[in-house]
Formats: sequence, structure tokens, C-alpha cells
Amino acid sequence: MPHEVNEKVKPEIEHSWLEMMKQEFESDYFFQIKTFLKNEIHSGKTIYPPGKLIFNAFNCTPFNQVTAVIVGQDPYHGQGQANGLCFSVNPGIVPPPSLLNIFKELKSDLAITPPEHGDLTGWAEQGVLLLNASLTVQAGFPNSHSKIGWHQFTDAVIHKLSSEKENIVFLLWGKFAQSKKTLIDNHRHLILEAAHPSPYSASAGFFGCRHFSKVNEYLKNKGIKEIDWHL
Repeated sequence: MPHEVNEKVKPEIEHSWLEMMKQEFESDYFFQIKTFLKNEIHSGKTIYPPGKLIFNAFNCTPFNQVTAVIVGQDPYHGQGQANGLCFSVNPGIVPPPSLLNIFKELKSDLAITPPEHGDLTGWAEQGVLLLNASLTVQAGFPNSHSKIGWHQFTDAVIHKLSSEKENIVFLLWGKFAQSKKTLIDNHRHLILEAAHPSPYSASAGFFGCRHFSKVNEYLKNKGIKEIDWHL
């Protein structure tokens, strides 16, 4: 019965997102996501990020504060890396190659010295929603939770932002992220596309994209507070 699903599926998530995504949280597919994760944990599998960080992107960036969105694919699958923010790692963890390339572009674009850590919480708390398409992953198995329903949820997140807000900058790096642009109204928002920052593709259009300064130029022109990209 639907009311039984409702009682079981409420996640620990910031209240504005809980309200905006209520229909998704009450859906059968979201109940199935939760059941899947519980079964995986009970079977002894390790899931990243830890449960309290699964919705970290939303808890750091309330719905009404979103001014930019960076779309990733799924969490890091190595021990201690994932913290619920795409491309970000916990303090004390060596930044992965894609994140190092993001910092290289940031330095080239805005002359910002790369930080000694890879925790992007400072961006998230300023309105940059760091959204992975899948919010969980099995340890050691990249993209392992791409088929369990997360994409339906995060597609709904992107569509909700597009339809309910205006003047958001969506940063779509790589073909996977760019596949999400059909969910975004480009008359209401700015879409910036570039190659993925992975070492395999960064030289094919990520380096030199100057997305960080372009975000701030757009926000400034719309009378919206710019992002301080320092960490």
C-alpha cells in the first residue's frame, strides 16, 4: 500500500529537498532503492559513501540556494574517498586525477592556487550542487549502482531545478553529463559543456574551458552572488 511505502522511505535530507522531491521519495522505485541497499549491506557488501553522507550534496546545498550544478557519474569506490559530493574526497585523502585536473583548470582560469585537500564542501555551501547521477556505489566496483533507480531520482532532481528555478549554471563535463541537458530548459538557465576532466580526455576540451570564470560572469550579470572558488 502507498502509505506503507511513505512511512519507510523518508531519507535524512535537508527539509527543502524533502519537500521538493516528496513525490520521488514516496514512489515505489525509491522504496526499491532503499531495499536494495539494505540487502547489500546485510549481505556483507561495503557501500560508499557511508549512509549519513548519501544525501550530503543536498544537505550542503538547500534547494533555494542552488546557483550552479556540477554533474558527476557516481561516487568514488575506494576506501575513505567518497563524501557524497561529486569529484570531492574527504580531507586527508589524496585528490584523484580528475580532481587534480579540475584544480589545474581553476588555476589557469582564475589564478587560484590548488588546495592541499580535495574536499569541495566549500563550493557546495555556496550554492554549487555537486550531484552524482548515482548516489551510491559498491566498494571496488565503479558504476555498480547505476541500474538500481538512482538515475531516475537524480534526473528528477535536475528537471525540478530546471522547471522551478531560474538562472542556474549547469556544468556538464563529458558525454555522460552532457546526456542530461535534455532535462534542462536552456531558455531559463545556462548550460556549459566541456570534456571530462579525466586524464584521458581533459586535453580534449576541459583544459581551457574557463567554466569557473564563466559561472561567475553569468551570476554577476543576473545579480546573483558569485562563487568564491577558493577552498
